[in-house]
Amino acid sequence: MRLIDAAVEYQGFWGSFWDLIWWFLWAFVFFAYLMALFSIIGDLFRDHTLSGWWKAVWIFFLIFFPIITALIYLIARGGGMAERSAQAARQFREQQDAYIKTVAAGASPTEEIAKAKQLLDDGTITQAEYEALKAKALA
Repeated sequence: MRLIDAAVEYQGFWGSFWDLIWWFLWAFVFFAYLMALFSIIGDLFRDHTLSGWWKAVWIFFLIFFPIITALIYLIARGGGMAERSAQAARQFREQQDAYIKTVAAGASPTEEIAKAKQLLDDGTITQAEYEALKAKALA
């Protein structure tokens, strides 16, 4: 009888439904805090108007007083986080579009023929290869 009573008393981690719910709640809170922390750190380094000293102060307080500092940061600077994130995304998109345009445009036929002529003059390619490159550029 004592063995059965002992088994009922010790239910382990998965033994109680409410212990499981409580564990998942804390896991969610911890994950949400990590997401907020990484967003704050990313925003700190994305903000070019904030001096390095202020960034160091925020990081110091995030390390030693994490929850309170994260809440204060979100209250004090939370509105600008979305603006800075949107501005960074806009700059990235503009740079990507400019790169795609330069790659897609390629060189004009005149530039390709001039490069081929330079290679021919340098002796890198033969006259037949030059004619093939010229025909390809004009096609």
